[in-house]
Amino acid sequence: MEMKITKINKAGLDLIKEFEGFSAKPYLCPVKICTIGYGNTRYLHGGKVKLTDPSISLEAAEQLLAATLGQYEKDIDAYCVDTLNENQFSALVSFAYNCGAANLKSSTLLKKVNANPNDPTIAAEFAKWNRGGNKVLAGLTRRRLRESQLYFKP
Repeated sequence: MEMKITKINKAGLDLIKEFEGFSAKPYLCPVKICTIGYGNTRYLHGGKVKLTDPSISLEAAEQLLAATLGQYEKDIDAYCVDTLNENQFSALVSFAYNCGAANLKSSTLLKKVNANPNDPTIAAEFAKWNRGGNKVLAGLTRRRLRESQLYFKP
């Protein structure tokens, strides 16, 4: 029997880091949410990131990302069938990290994953999530494609 996947793999982590990018200083993301490190909107203690906050080190950003991903890994584990392979699991963690676990939970994407994780129409469900602030964003279109490619990678 195969082991149930509960942790993001290196390919998933690299995808998140590539698309989020590292910023030591707080900044506003395309939908005007204050962000730091690798796309984090909150600190370990739960406080929201503010534009007036001091810069953080790469090491601190790595720790913040790892801690934040832990919750998303738990969410994917709770929401999804236990038969996902590591690339499927990791692509969904990346998606939830970017779009929010609550959005994934109520999505057709999740319904299709749970009905049949190998359904090829899942790729089109990833692609639907390419908007920010009611506009199609090229970066999100690329990210959803890469998440879909990771999801279907054997």
